Amino acid sequence: MREVFEESLEELHQLMLNMGQTCQSIIASSYQALIKNDLNEIEQIHDYENKINHLERSIEAKCMQLLLLQAPVATDLRKVSSALKMITDMERIGDHAYDIGDILSKNHELLKYVDQLPYKDMVKQIITMVDDCITSFINNDKDLAYKVIKEDDAVDDYFNDIYKSLSQGMSKQDRSSLDLMMIAKYYERIGDHATNIAEWVIYSITNEFQSLEQK
Repeated sequence: MREVFEESLEELHQLMLNMGQTCQSIIASSYQALIKNDLNEIEQIHDYENKINHLERSIEAKCMQLLLLQAPVATDLRKVSSALKMITDMERIGDHAYDIGDILSKNHELLKYVDQLPYKDMVKQIITMVDDCITSFINNDKDLAYKVIKEDDAVDDYFNDIYKSLSQGMSKQDRSSLDLMMIAKYYERIGDHATNIAEWVIYSITNEFQSLEQK
């Protein structure tokens, strides 16, 4: 019976890995669309979001199978229930990337401002955070999850830098400034969702909500 559970848990890990990788891909596509003004990348964003939604449903079904048919012990129960929480945040990551694509599809004047702002470093940071979240979940690595939580401060700093630059230096470009600020805010929210995922990983390993309460 335990062997059957372990096989199903490995299938869950693979689904979670696929969803995490797709989240990284949709973030990367949103950035490519931003710096290249590329409509093909926006279409790719739509495809990735559909895949994320499909994976969310597949993971929910797998978790229900594990909970209802395999009678998991307490540690396993935390693992599966945490996965259900994590995919909600991953789905929201997809939504935010989609929102960025929606902005870019309606405003093609943003490219000339992007190089002046630290979007590249911000996006690189959140992609790393998402990758580390899923790795920490699969490997039961709470230290890596704590690292993700700490790295969210850097994402917040990037957002604050962009906000200050837009507020001070581009005030005459009202629509573009607002759109660029919204894009930065969506990336900042993606960092928050990565932090949430890391906190659920820690709970799944330690059975403690301390980090959640301290956020």
